[in-house]
Amino acid sequence: MEASTKAAPARLAILLRHLRPADPAARSLTAFPTSAQVSSVKHPAQFRYTLDNNLLTPVQRDFYEKNGYLVIKNLVSDEDIQRFRDEFARICRKEVKVPGLTVMRDISIAKSEFVADEKAVTKVQDFQDDEELFRYCTLPQIIKYVECFTGPNILAMHTMLINKPPDPGKKSSRHPMHQDLHYFPFRPAELIVCAWTAMERIDRSNGCLVVLPGTHKGPLKQHDYPDWEGGVNKMYHGVRDFDKNTPRVHLTMEGGDTVFFHPLLIHGSGMNKTEGFRKAISCHYASGDCYYIDVKGTSQENIEKEVEEIARTKYGVDSVTLKDAWSIRSRLVKGERRNL
Repeated sequence: MEASTKAAPARLAILLRHLRPADPAARSLTAFPTSAQVSSVKHPAQFRYTLDNNLLTPVQRDFYEKNGYLVIKNLVSDEDIQRFRDEFARICRKEVKVPGLTVMRDISIAKSEFVADEKAVTKVQDFQDDEELFRYCTLPQIIKYVECFTGPNILAMHTMLINKPPDPGKKSSRHPMHQDLHYFPFRPAELIVCAWTAMERIDRSNGCLVVLPGTHKGPLKQHDYPDWEGGVNKMYHGVRDFDKNTPRVHLTMEGGDTVFFHPLLIHGSGMNKTEGFRKAISCHYASGDCYYIDVKGTSQENIEKEVEEIARTKYGVDSVTLKDAWSIRSRLVKGERRNL
């Protein structure tokens, strides 16, 4: 036993010499390039949907991973919200003209006489060339959270200010349950996020967002126009088949509260049962490392055909792809535009 004990340190010394060569150069590791694609963003092994930048707490990251959305309270100031309200009112009064801006009316308003003011407009989208509204997309307090999902190269892909009208009794103010990725011909989904900010208190009475937690982990589903008695607004596609028993969460939010959510999260909104117009402003962001895909032969082909029809009717253009439509409306916010 005594001889064995004395020999142990000698054997350990021999082993250490093999593991740590005497030549310092031999101790260094050499990195060799591989054929793998290099990206500026990497997801930690334990997190698929959020990135490391020390802003989100472990609890917040875990919540988003499991549910596909995250609400940050009081993120946008009352002053900023009022400025966005004022610019929206100017657009509705036609005091400013914004290139590329789409002004939309609810189907119930579109079929009736109306006064050309704020009450006639239910949504403006593609406001990337309106410097006042686009300021929302560049707010530092918004961008620092967006970077948790997209990385440092950030593009604003889709912008909206929603003015949900009081429902006329036909439930047309609803928005069907859908996945935003249905409209987007770019991937990967994990590097896309929406920031959606309440411009006033929003709850079930005026049509708050409704989300199905965890559905961001599933596939992109087939979307079509729902068969609703009161009609459906243009481009308001809904998921054709989803489990109606999946628990729903109604997001009650105060003005300035902002929800960030994944493009595969199934969500929608209910009727506005109040007399007022419910306002929210939002932007979909994508990483500069995202890339376009061809949607022909996929479940997204129907939305591309609808875009082609709109382009032909509105602009007299015969051939427009979904990629063309998104290339025009995107705008760099931070970093580099690498692919999109």
